Amino acid sequence: MSEPSPTPTRRGRLLRFGGAVVVLLALAGYLTVQYLTGGTGAPRCKVVSGKGDGASYEFTPEQAVNAATISAVGTTRGMPERAVTIALATALQESGLRNIQHGDRDSLGLFQQRPSQGWGTTKQIMDPTYAAGVFYEHLAKVPGYSRLPLTVAAQRVQRSGYPQAYAKHEPDATLLAAALTGRAAATLTCEGRPAATPAGGADSVRAALVRDFGRDVLQEAGADVASAGTSASPTASADASASSATAGAGSRTVTVPVREEATSGTSVQQRGWELAHWAVANSSTLHIERVSYAGREWTAGDTDSAWRGADAKGGPAAGKSAAEVHIVTGQ
Repeated sequence: MSEPSPTPTRRGRLLRFGGAVVVLLALAGYLTVQYLTGGTGAPRCKVVSGKGDGASYEFTPEQAVNAATISAVGTTRGMPERAVTIALATALQESGLRNIQHGDRDSLGLFQQRPSQGWGTTKQIMDPTYAAGVFYEHLAKVPGYSRLPLTVAAQRVQRSGYPQAYAKHEPDATLLAAALTGRAAATLTCEGRPAATPAGGADSVRAALVRDFGRDVLQEAGADVASAGTSASPTASADASASSATAGAGSRTVTVPVREEATSGTSVQQRGWELAHWAVANSSTLHIERVSYAGREWTAGDTDSAWRGADAKGGPAAGKSAAEVHIVTGQ
């Protein structure tokens, strides 16, 4: 004999319970994905205005790494801060500063560049350093780009179907560019919790520096590293300059020499803050625990991630000299 079917009231309770379980599982999955991909609940980064007007922008470690690469590639090419702002606003609109593998038709990467339109191969475009470099190549060919409205300059490069969309990102891009080019000192911070699958350690920091800034970034002024060669890999180039970059500070510390950039006219202080902010932006990915420059220090896991006065007992890592940036890794 079959059992009696559930009453409507009981059936309703079962459906509500089942629905609640599904919602909870979906929420748990969403939060997990967001944490792993740099969304809600993930360690955060923040840039504030150097003008003291209260303007700020919060973003994820993934976005911070990509923004730092875009800026570094631009300044290394001698591009002005305005060019970096244009590039950052463009990437914010096109990809949200994420190196995505999809887009409209065959668009890819930070700037949604298309292999079919001559921007490069899929592999090249998915390399943020290459993608930023080829964007700047095209931007440099736009007559008077630095005096054009940002939307116009970006559109001359991108040929977007929504050219006015770039404008909404200009305030955030301006804050990022001021910090990442080093003009606005001690304005970029991150929580700095390690990423889920990072590559860390001093060697990785050196390789990443060379990748974004070029092989001369670890070279002392006047030092001869010709043997590194322009075609050398980032790791090989970094290793060729390792003796200049450690300065006896220990295997976990990378000491980066700071000098005035003749090609762009960047001062020592601005160059130093550019390198220091780059390190903080890469802190989660590269397991960077502390960055020190010119008497100020950032420490991973600090409750407010602020730049504080360097500890006098910190030795070389206290970073009181404007001629060096000290980066201490966790490995």
